[in-house]
Amino acid sequence: MTTWIAIAVTAAGCYLVKLLGLSVPAAALERPAVRRLAALLPVALLAALTALQTVDDGGAPVLDARAAGVAAAGVALLLRAPFLAVVAVAVAVTAGVRAIGG
Repeated sequence: MTTWIAIAVTAAGCYLVKLLGLSVPAAALERPAVRRLAALLPVALLAALTALQTVDDGGAPVLDARAAGVAAAGVALLLRAPFLAVVAVAVAVTAGVRAIGG
């Protein structure tokens, strides 16, 4: 029963956040700083999530094949590779390191 209460509270919270977003005046959303923040914030959050999932293993920091894949993806990005190539490089390096490591 507790799970259903948590789901209901979460759903209500999401609805209220969406309603709050719809009530923001259009003039506030047209400011350059707000537009810049709206463009960069999702990228920053995704990068933080990726970094956390890469080096965190249940509360203890760890460097494994995932870190090698992310590093390889970073190098591919620095070389201005297309997005699909970056993903392919990350997958290949991660799989290779896992295959070598056991």
